[in-house]
Amino acid sequence: MPQIQLLDGKKIPFTKSISGFELTKKISKSLEKSALIMEVDGLLKDLSHEITKDSKVRIITSKDKEGLEVIRHDAAHIMAMAVQELFPGTQVTIGPVIENGFYYDFARKEPFTSEDLQKIEKKMSEIIDRDVKTKREVWKRSEAIAHFKKIGEKYKAEIIESIPKNEELSIYHHGDTWHDLCRGPHLASSSKIGKAFKLTKVSGAYWRGDSNNEMLQRIYGTCWSTKKELDDYLHRLEEAEKRDHRKLGKEMDLFHFREESPGSVFWHEKGWLLFQRLVEYMRMKQRLAGYKEINTPELLDKTLWEKSGHWEKFGEHMFTSETPDEKTFAVKPMNCPGCVQIFNQGLKSYRDLPLKLSEFGKVHRYEPSGALHGLLRVRAFTQDDAHIFCTEDQITEESLSVTNLILEIYKNLGFKDVILKYSDRPEQRVGDDNIWDKSEAALLTAIKKSKLQYTVNKGEGAFYGPKIEFVLRDAIGRDWQCGTLQVDLNLPKRLGATFVDKDGAKKTPVMLHRALFGSLERFIGILIENYAGKLPFWLSPLQAVVLPIAEEHNDYAKKIFEDLFKEGIKCEVDLRNQKINYKIREHSLSKIPLLLICGKKEVSGKSITIRKLGSEKQETIKFVKALQNIKSLNNLPIK
Repeated sequence: MPQIQLLDGKKIPFTKSISGFELTKKISKSLEKSALIMEVDGLLKDLSHEITKDSKVRIITSKDKEGLEVIRHDAAHIMAMAVQELFPGTQVTIGPVIENGFYYDFARKEPFTSEDLQKIEKKMSEIIDRDVKTKREVWKRSEAIAHFKKIGEKYKAEIIESIPKNEELSIYHHGDTWHDLCRGPHLASSSKIGKAFKLTKVSGAYWRGDSNNEMLQRIYGTCWSTKKELDDYLHRLEEAEKRDHRKLGKEMDLFHFREESPGSVFWHEKGWLLFQRLVEYMRMKQRLAGYKEINTPELLDKTLWEKSGHWEKFGEHMFTSETPDEKTFAVKPMNCPGCVQIFNQGLKSYRDLPLKLSEFGKVHRYEPSGALHGLLRVRAFTQDDAHIFCTEDQITEESLSVTNLILEIYKNLGFKDVILKYSDRPEQRVGDDNIWDKSEAALLTAIKKSKLQYTVNKGEGAFYGPKIEFVLRDAIGRDWQCGTLQVDLNLPKRLGATFVDKDGAKKTPVMLHRALFGSLERFIGILIENYAGKLPFWLSPLQAVVLPIAEEHNDYAKKIFEDLFKEGIKCEVDLRNQKINYKIREHSLSKIPLLLICGKKEVSGKSITIRKLGSEKQETIKFVKALQNIKSLNNLPIK
């Protein structure tokens, strides 16, 4: 007699085929009501699917990740259905689930407006209230192509033509009037979606992501299991918009971008001061940790990139230059091969290892123009790279050392919630499997010794070795992948790196690739958004502004400024003939941590009135004491 094994180990026998609907009813009334889809022997299925043999089954509800994804998938379908009911003649193309929501691409001459989104939302609610039933059918390939061409859905017909011939074509019907090509699975009916959804924006999107193809209209939406989850997410979006580093960067006069150099940052004085302060902090931390700073050329011959394996893997993302003597050079997309060349200068002994070489290296990578996003996605950026050359026996210790350094730095910068993600060998890789075995084992040992929680990303390692990604969570709950640690037993060998071991034999060192921020530009963008522009005092590019109330107080204000400047405080004195309240509002908008106000009272008392960013309270104290307090705030957090 066939039987079904549930997640908790319970076994349910059956004498004939049984659907997911029947199974949930057998288990419990509450599960029958909350079940959305099921997993049968590792594959996601509709509840209408018939189980005919011994199987392991997991019933999925809205509490499961897969459950929320299927709700979003159905919401995408219902959105497309609503669009075609409201705007006949509109073609639907592709509509996947994405992080926090979904989208669908539409072919329509007239642009969708914000008013249209409201209409579509209303229509979606109507369809959900109708509780239209879902039905899955399998169609023949020729039948499906002919059908979609007949109803004017040329994009859908093109998709079907590109699907492998041996792949099953499933069509999902929602009610009697609307259907779409889809793998599924889907909910039993539209009411299961609920009303916790919202359409968020419209943007352009090229058909199949190719800029040579026609432009479509993409409608984005978000969908959640409950109204509270939706409200929380929308609140986070509002907060994210307020914290947008591009907006704050303009208000704080930090940087800008230009079409003449897409994906490259034009740093203003204050922005560059912030950049250099972060570098100064990192240099101090790295020196204390035993790193030696180097610098390598930005332009390197193609032959080196071929030896390293980067040309085959990343060649299309490199900026290249042809010289009059017919040589090809590439602007470096990473620092690793150049660092190995420095290691290779001079004979190295096991006594020299571990050798830690750090570099603030400028790299360039061709990113599609549509992917560029302020400081967060650029073409030219600075990596806080380091490469640790060590023996196999030193991998675990050095990996632990890097992990502790990263966590310490993140904590100093206000990020205490950090997640580790471990990635093992990808399908496309270099090196023998036995080398990968050693690398993966060593890195996993280090992770386990750190006693930190981690997740596993199967097949997501670098092409030359496994890696750890350090993901930090910001003030509004967003995750940012920043630091990386990669074990590499391949690149040193490819580039001829050796050291003399204890027995006098030459051996290939292990190379640990390490970045703490990843990209300084990107990390600065994350910092700005995390702090909503209100950076820690020691990191602020302009820390204080001295504000005289009237012209007769200018000399005293200048003296205050000079004393602050001599003590290393980044400050200015504002002598403009403007009202004091105007100056306060302006400098507060620029996120200046301290405003130092001086008038008749302050001059006579050799004092200063301090106004801190974000507070309307003011404190008047002796300037000598104020100076000591301000100096203490400016210390680098290097303990």
